[in-house]
Amino acid sequence: MGWLDGKRALVVGAGSGIGRAVVTAFAEEGARVGALELDPAKVTRLAAELPGCVVSQGDATTLAASRSAVRAVTEAFGGLDILVNCVGIFDFYRGLADIGDDQLDAAFDEIFAVNVKSQLVSVQAALPELRRAGGSVVLTVSTSGFYPGRGGILYVASKFAVRGCVIALAHELAPEVRVNGVAPGGTLGTELTGARSLGLGDRVLETTADREQDLRRRTPLQVALTGDDHASSYVFLASDRARGITGTVVHSDGGIGVK
Repeated sequence: MGWLDGKRALVVGAGSGIGRAVVTAFAEEGARVGALELDPAKVTRLAAELPGCVVSQGDATTLAASRSAVRAVTEAFGGLDILVNCVGIFDFYRGLADIGDDQLDAAFDEIFAVNVKSQLVSVQAALPELRRAGGSVVLTVSTSGFYPGRGGILYVASKFAVRGCVIALAHELAPEVRVNGVAPGGTLGTELTGARSLGLGDRVLETTADREQDLRRRTPLQVALTGDDHASSYVFLASDRARGITGTVVHSDGGIGVK
């Protein structure tokens, strides 16, 4: 018996990194899983690797794409119990003084659209089905949503905003729908890219020099975590074992808060 036996889930931002690990973990725990992914190559790869996964291609910041993915899952599985959002882009530690006057408007709009708006859009698209099922939402916050220095000004601010979304939505949607978050720390194997508006669209966080050693040095537990490590927190929060938990953020970060 898996922790998610009989559950029907949609993972948004599922093509790589933490989102991809969540898809695999959910399937292994007995859930039927659908995915929404922007990158066509990742869509193709995901469909090939997990034939039972209902994969949709589209921009998670748009209500049309999110509703289309929800519709695909509900038509295939007869409903939706779990929504997970793992969408995000990074600013590579750009401080406010590092952002040009001609970049700020576009950078703010891009980062907040991807990191915050996509979370709200996906919940809005899935809400009727989640209410019908008495379902669960798990959003991706970040250790950056609690501590400075884990990103630049716009990334940190956007993740604080997602933290606010978890709390506000948990309050608004109770008792029908539970809403929680996972705050991963730095992650190996991520394909997290930078904001195009800052000229960082081709930069990938995983390619940072000595990344594994740096992640180990940062954490009291001296671990460099992977998407698979984080995925277990999503499984727990989405499962009925967490049926009394809402408005909570699980810190999967190697203990940064006690450093």
